Amino acid sequence: MLLNKHFNELRAMLIYSIAFAFLLPLKSLLMVRKATINDLPQLAVLFDAYRVFYEKQSDIVGAAHFLQARIQNEESLLFVHEIGQVLTGFVQLYPLFSSTNMRRLWLLNDLYVAPKFRGQQISIALIDQAKQVVIQTKAFALSLETAKTNTIGNFLYPRTDFVLDTTHNFYTWTP
Repeated sequence: MLLNKHFNELRAMLIYSIAFAFLLPLKSLLMVRKATINDLPQLAVLFDAYRVFYEKQSDIVGAAHFLQARIQNEESLLFVHEIGQVLTGFVQLYPLFSSTNMRRLWLLNDLYVAPKFRGQQISIALIDQAKQVVIQTKAFALSLETAKTNTIGNFLYPRTDFVLDTTHNFYTWTP
């Protein structure tokens, strides 16, 4: 009788584990939403970690102020991924315009998933949301730039149908 009880518990755990393994990627795709001011405490921590990844000094308060301004002034579109009430990642898009194409263009400027949530297709879900914005706004394209040393991003973006532009040079001027 005791053996039967343990067998049933193990069988239930195995079934749950298998179902969880197959459903997690699907669930991840369904938990992307537009960020709000209420997300700032968690979002600022994620944004700060993103900046630190790019070798910037940690500044959570500054991150919160920066993101608050973007949201309140509607200067960017910010989407978050959450599991339960925990933000796991975000994507930030900035609107641009293409004069030669005479259409809107979106810049995928920031994409980040907290390290402990990586490998669950969350970044793909966030990119898919960004692509939906492009389609819904009838924009020309979704562009992004990443460091050559960003091995994760440089592996991810071609997998999500981004094409590396090898025909243009990008220059930066800073005062």
